[in-house]
Parts: sequence; C-alpha cells; structure tokens
Amino acid sequence: MPLSAPTRGPATVELRGVSRTFGHGAAAHHVITGIDLTLAAGEIVAVLGPSGSGKSTLLRLVAGLDTPTSGTVLVDGDPVRDLDRGAAVVFQDARLMAWRTLASNVAFGLPAGTPRAERRAEVARWLEVVGLGGFARHRPSQVSGGMAQRAALARALVRRPGALLLDEPFAALDALTRLRMQDLLVEVHGAAPTTVLLVTHDADEALQLADRIVLLSAGPAASVTAVIDVPPPRPRERGDLRLAPLRADLLHRLGVGHSPDSHAPVPHTSPAVPHKEPLG
Repeated sequence: MPLSAPTRGPATVELRGVSRTFGHGAAAHHVITGIDLTLAAGEIVAVLGPSGSGKSTLLRLVAGLDTPTSGTVLVDGDPVRDLDRGAAVVFQDARLMAWRTLASNVAFGLPAGTPRAERRAEVARWLEVVGLGGFARHRPSQVSGGMAQRAALARALVRRPGALLLDEPFAALDALTRLRMQDLLVEVHGAAPTTVLLVTHDADEALQLADRIVLLSAGPAASVTAVIDVPPPRPRERGDLRLAPLRADLLHRLGVGHSPDSHAPVPHTSPAVPHKEPLG
C-alpha cells in the first residue's frame, strides 16, 4: 500500500469513564472526572467550557500526549497508548520550525521513509488545499500568523489522520483571519473527511463548525454537563436564525447573558451518551 494512501478512514473515538488527576493525597488536583463520550466517525465535535475545565487535558488524553488516571480512551476500538499514530494535533500556536520552509514543515508530518517523489506530491497537494501553494519556499518568519497556522493544519492533514485534534487553533488570530480559517476547516473536512475534536472558548465558533457541542462544567473535577446537537448542515450561514436560540442557550449554560426565551425552540441535549451513526 502506498504510504500516501489513507491507512484508515475517519476514526471512532471513545472515552469511557475517563478521569485525570495530578498529584496525590491532599495535594491532588482533579481536572476532569468520569468523562463518557463517543465521537462518531467523520463528525466534528466541539468541546466548550469555562477556563480551567480541562478541555485541553481531555484533548491531550485523546492524542496520547497524556494518560488517564482512570478510564480508557479508544480510537477505532483500540486503547490509546503513547502518541496515537491515527491522530494529528494542531495547537493554538503553529509550532513551525523556524529554520525550515513551509514545505519542509509540512513534510515533517509524513511517515519516515516516504519516497521522495511521493513526499513532494503530498506536500504540494496539501499546501494547495490550505491556500499556500505559492509559499512553499517561504519560512515561517516570512508569512502571517494565519498563513503559519494554515501550514500547521497542512502538516497535520498530510498524515491522513483518522482523528484531527484541534486545541484552540484559531484563538491567536485576528477576527477576520479566524473566520476564514473556520471556513477553510469546513472546506477541508468536506473534501477529506476525518473525525474532528475541537477545543474552543468561542460559542460562535462551536456553532459554526460542530455537529455536536460538548459542555464541560467548571473545574476542578470537571464533567460533561450536556451534549448539544447543532442541526443546520454545513456550510452554515453565520446569520442563520436557527443558531440564535442555540447560542443563547450555550451562553446561558456558560453563565453569560440571560436565560433563553421560553418561546424559542429548545435544542436537543443529552447528558453524555450521543448517537453513534456517522454524520455528514
């Protein structure tokens, strides 16, 4: 099988009774507790919650960058041990290597031993997908923050991951660039579907991108308080009136604003056990 061919399709991700505690005894700090969650293959799930609610900790556990104190994380039914090869992570900052070109940074995401011709073709393809086809030879210092983050996304996607894990990937960008990156993610997901777990502080971003939104309680010992379906299909118009009651409900649950209008449609929520059918 050529290395450029996907070794797996979109992955199913499961968290079963997952908890993470740092320290021991009286000094123990319980970050998340009893997380039960399933991401169906191919869907986008956003994790939303107050600062300190363990959103990034949860993502790191799925990536294999950390280990649960109790419970199990599975990708396609296999327990995650160490860095999961089926997953790729994009962080808030691009974390590009300054001495490498953008093309070289993207190539770093490919498996060792990928044939040179295949390597060039894959890198060129993904740079085109994220709109950086003309900047392959530029270094990170020669491009904007948004372009650097596009390169980081291409570096993750070149691996053909079963799960794409995004830790507030657009938070450091200016408002307009952030909106463009959201649109790009929707376009890329449509062209090359994968399962996406997105950590964000932004309710509007979650509503724009996600099939479902997972709400975490305030820490310490955060848990899932609700899983909310976002019904309009992607791509979504940001002014879609169907999103207004969902936005009001989300902000109310996060302790912002007033209670949603009692006459507004009530979004479907579930405590933590979502359906398993692939979406979109």
